[in-house]
Amino acid sequence: MAFVQTITFSTDRMDEMQALMDRFQQEQAEPSPGPVRVTVAKDRDQDDRYMVIAEFESYELAMQNSARPETDAMAGEMAKLSNGPPSFGNYDVLSVEEG
Repeated sequence: MAFVQTITFSTDRMDEMQALMDRFQQEQAEPSPGPVRVTVAKDRDQDDRYMVIAEFESYELAMQNSARPETDAMAGEMAKLSNGPPSFGNYDVLSVEEG
């Protein structure tokens, strides 16, 4: 079953945050149990609030990705750029509709 993890955070350093995410993506030299798609969204009502939506083939692959030292290191760097602790959500995908 497909799985989605969300990370909601606030930052006034989004350029640095995006550069960190881009660098992490580029440094993935070998295939990993990473997400099949990542969406970064900006809150229209709060200028410094963002959400990352990471889509995985399964919950198990998402947990393998979360357990990787590289993922943990990136999360630590993201925390330094954030205005406070992030909020996480974990969702099993029940259906997907393409428009």
